[in-house]
Amino acid sequence: MFAVEVRDHIMIAHSFKGALFGPAQALHGATFVVDAAFISPRLTPEGVVVDMGKAHEVLKAVLAPLAYRNLDELPDFAGRNTTTEVLCHHIFERIAAAVRAGELGETPPTALRITLHESHVARAWFEGQITP
Repeated sequence: MFAVEVRDHIMIAHSFKGALFGPAQALHGATFVVDAAFISPRLTPEGVVVDMGKAHEVLKAVLAPLAYRNLDELPDFAGRNTTTEVLCHHIFERIAAAVRAGELGETPPTALRITLHESHVARAWFEGQITP
């Protein structure tokens, strides 16, 4: 398998519900480093998985509505804890939709992995096939 990975970051605010989260139940901020890996068993005729510039543009566009926002106030997350895992899946779905819409070319990647780094010692990811 081939892969191309691009990176960006977002700063958000959110809170969690449930005793599991201890002090994180209160409103707090987080900065996530976000990696998007575009995965394919084949290369385009030009010899790439995807155009890195376009991949980065798609990632930035998907992150823009989340950046500097209180995620508790966004309708997409109503009634949900915006855990790192939930955010990975949310970003995956938005990027997969862009891939299906042809934003990354005529030879799209077949899978995607979204990794959110909470810190230098903790991260989570969601990986899946991009279905038509």
